[in-house]
Amino acid sequence: METLLDVLANSFTWGLIIGLGLVFFVWRSGAKDKKFLKTELVRVKEENGELQSHLNTQLKINAKGNELLQNQLDEFREQNETLRVNLNAIQQKPGKVELRRLEIMETAISVLREQAPGFAPAWEKALREAEDDYVAAEGGLKKLMRKVVPSFRSTPDRGGKVEEIEDKSE
Repeated sequence: METLLDVLANSFTWGLIIGLGLVFFVWRSGAKDKKFLKTELVRVKEENGELQSHLNTQLKINAKGNELLQNQLDEFREQNETLRVNLNAIQQKPGKVELRRLEIMETAISVLREQAPGFAPAWEKALREAEDDYVAAEGGLKKLMRKVVPSFRSTPDRGGKVEEIEDKSE
């Protein structure tokens, strides 16, 4: 026992014991960290697998949706082209050009009646204005009104002026 006390009295022994104690605590801490990191690695791999499967599912859904939208877009483009061709064909049918010209002349005559001092310049001016009005009316509300109410024209209302003229002629 005396030798044990002599060994313990030596400062080298105390340094060795403290060093071994520190090594043991560091080793134990490393072992705990290693075990924790293994479980964490397993958890992260499982989570990564779940996220990848979710991402694959989401990408498949988006791809199907995009494919469907692309197909619809292609169909709409084809329909648009077909409608454009049909519209051009209908506008070129016999009678459509004459009907357009007739409507322009009707509008021009009604404007000319209001501005009758000089017939030729007023006629040309009225004809140009009527053509401009017709081009403007091919789209928008006027076109809709012409389709809904066929008797609707862009001719001005002269209800009060007609009565005045008739009163003067009597």
